[in-house]
Amino acid sequence: MVYQPDDPVTLWVNKCWNTSGVALVRSWGNELIDSKIDIKFQRNVDKGTICSLEIDEAKVKQFKDAIENNYWFEFFMGFVGELHPDKNSDNGKHVLYTHKSITVKYNKDQIIHVNLTQDGPKPLEAGRIYDLTYSVKWISTNITFARRFDVYLDYPFFEHQIHWFSIFNSFMMVIFLTGLVSMILMRTLRNDYAKYAREDDDLESLERDVSEESGWKLVHGDVFRPPRTLVLLSAVVGTGAQLALLVLLVILLAIVGTLYVGRGAIVTTFIVCYALTSFISGYVSGGMYSRHGGKNWIKSMILTASLFPFMCFGIGFILNTIAIFYGSLAAIPFGTMVVVFVIWAFISFPLALLGTVVGRNWSGAPNIHAV
Repeated sequence: MVYQPDDPVTLWVNKCWNTSGVALVRSWGNELIDSKIDIKFQRNVDKGTICSLEIDEAKVKQFKDAIENNYWFEFFMGFVGELHPDKNSDNGKHVLYTHKSITVKYNKDQIIHVNLTQDGPKPLEAGRIYDLTYSVKWISTNITFARRFDVYLDYPFFEHQIHWFSIFNSFMMVIFLTGLVSMILMRTLRNDYAKYAREDDDLESLERDVSEESGWKLVHGDVFRPPRTLVLLSAVVGTGAQLALLVLLVILLAIVGTLYVGRGAIVTTFIVCYALTSFISGYVSGGMYSRHGGKNWIKSMILTASLFPFMCFGIGFILNTIAIFYGSLAAIPFGTMVVVFVIWAFISFPLALLGTVVGRNWSGAPNIHAV
């Protein structure tokens, strides 16, 4: 986003939480809101007023709990307050920071870096009025907008030593278990083959006729029987293939791209990639349904295209209703829901239909071994 001198700059704030991830105010949700702090591009502010805060005993208790549990605000790097040692108190003295110092680095018409520090600690007391203030300082920098994230990407800090021994141990464990299962199966099948390949005589023929089959021979015909719920099975298999490809595709895009730059970029990528990969679910589902002799392929296609989206919609509808009931900002806006529905109706559903038709014609040859 580009700015002109004296253009308003919005400082967004989010929920308050502690280091264990517990939110201080449940109804805040996880949605950015405008802090209403008056900030203009390239205009320094020596001291501005945010608001006046009067606290009672209940709010004092809430602030003390937040301070002692290291609650953080998401829009700046710092904490609610501090607990200073006090010789006259066993519990210490709680202080609240009342001044926010905002330092903004900019390159021409773009914001590059923002830093916020706190000052003005005052004792936390019930019935006292606190004047919350802020200051803004703008500093020009030569860092380009494309390199603004380099300050956070400290690669040596995030490098971890590869635990080669653990990887080797896990690899050998997989090989051992695979070999063990293979040996058991081979021994069982070898015994069965030896039994059925044995040279027949009258007594053995008589015993074989009156005895029941055992082992894998009991289920050798069930492998090719179509399941009773073929439509549901085809839809689940097709959806699973699509989700597997979706996860792999998003991981590759995250590796080669810069999804961390934009807020919500990963979620948007998931939605778009899901719509574009709907062809795979239709192809796999349609081919499987046709190979097992299914006749009502339209029903299979509709279930494949709507199984996962409508499941997510049902869960989201319940959570969204609860969020609206509690007045949470985590509630999904109606416009966003309409956009997602349009993507599904005009991109995902037609691609699933196309994939089903292609799957029925290309990989839907009937299973000649079916019984």
